Amino acid sequence: MKLLAGLVASVALYGGVQFLSGGEGRSVATEPAASSTYRLTANGHEAACAVRRGAEVSDGLSLLTVAPGCRKLMPGIERVKFWREQADGSVAFSENGVDPIVTFGVADGDGYESYAPAAPLLALNNDE
Repeated sequence: MKLLAGLVASVALYGGVQFLSGGEGRSVATEPAASSTYRLTANGHEAACAVRRGAEVSDGLSLLTVAPGCRKLMPGIERVKFWREQADGSVAFSENGVDPIVTFGVADGDGYESYAPAAPLLALNNDE
């Protein structure tokens, strides 16, 4: 009888998780917003620019819009088109969805700090 009660409880728990996640095995509460706006700054510069993460195009890969003024912070960053979120929480910006132009690690507090390339050091903070 205990086995049957445990089985019923397990099935109910599994069904509840599937219902809340829309059947994808992920909790709805952990889904990122459809788009997010970030503020990109460079160490030693007073200038800042806007970066907008757009719709997800595949698992972990989202469209990215970078303001033209971001070139002042890091030449070449204006070419990026994609935001790729890695399993470790790091984020890479790329032109083709694969080869990163800049990679950010999770910073203390809210946001990210670049670690590749080593210079300039960039900070990416949620602007919403």
